[in-house]
Amino acid sequence: MSESGVVPKKMRKVEGAGTVGDTDESSRDFDPETQKSLEEIDACQNEIDALNEKASEEILKVEQKYNKLRKPFFEKRNELIKKIPNFWVTAFVNHPQISAVLDEEEEECLHFLMKLEVEEFEDIKSGYRIKFFFEENPYFENDVLIKEFHLGSSGDPASQSTPIKWKEGMDLTKKQKERQNQMKNNRKRPHEHPRTFFSWFTDHGDASADDIAEVIKDDMWPNPLQYFLVPDIEVEENGLEGEDEESEEEEVDDSIVVVEEEGEGDDEDGEDVEDEEAYEEGDDDGEGDE
Repeated sequence: MSESGVVPKKMRKVEGAGTVGDTDESSRDFDPETQKSLEEIDACQNEIDALNEKASEEILKVEQKYNKLRKPFFEKRNELIKKIPNFWVTAFVNHPQISAVLDEEEEECLHFLMKLEVEEFEDIKSGYRIKFFFEENPYFENDVLIKEFHLGSSGDPASQSTPIKWKEGMDLTKKQKERQNQMKNNRKRPHEHPRTFFSWFTDHGDASADDIAEVIKDDMWPNPLQYFLVPDIEVEENGLEGEDEESEEEEVDDSIVVVEEEGEGDDEDGEDVEDEEAYEEGDDDGEGDE
């Protein structure tokens, strides 16, 4: 820092360090004191970066350890899920982001999905695969469909998936394209190209921005039960609230009815008394006339 205590607006690139301030080569040199401080700051930053890298390595080791510990519980959970009909398709339909890419026929197809697995690569950071296990079904021959993501440091992220062996006339991706073409011909939503589940599965355009894969890996797979139970929880909560509201309304209605009945009774009694008094007065008048 200069004697005035103000850092110069233009700073040159410090040897061995990152760029500080303006990278213009024509900028003037720092004074010796500032240059020394910047070099020391750069040395500190290198130490911090080294610790961060070491921390990342240790965190990965911890993740690897706990992935192994979690694995038998995931396997046990999948065995239990097999006993519940339509578990996975129900969880998918109840998930707001996954249901958004499911059309009706794909939903029917997913009734045959009996098991889902997400498997991270051994080193974790290089990628993962999502496995879909199907019962025999009228749509395709495959027992297992796998979509794999490679996120290694070398090169851009990439994905690949199992070729789907569609049965004759049952290719859901072709049907989706035909529907899109019809929409274009009818000039309905000409710029919209909605994704579907199987078009996502076969799409490898941008593996680094695959939101559906991330949702399955980080949200659905860790706890699918919460999405399977969504309707039951909502119905139960709404039912309890509805019963409370109805009971309150009934209490209010009863009190109103009682008040109205009492009022009506008083009025009727009052009218009867007045009529009797008028009748007696009429009789007295009549006797006087006689």
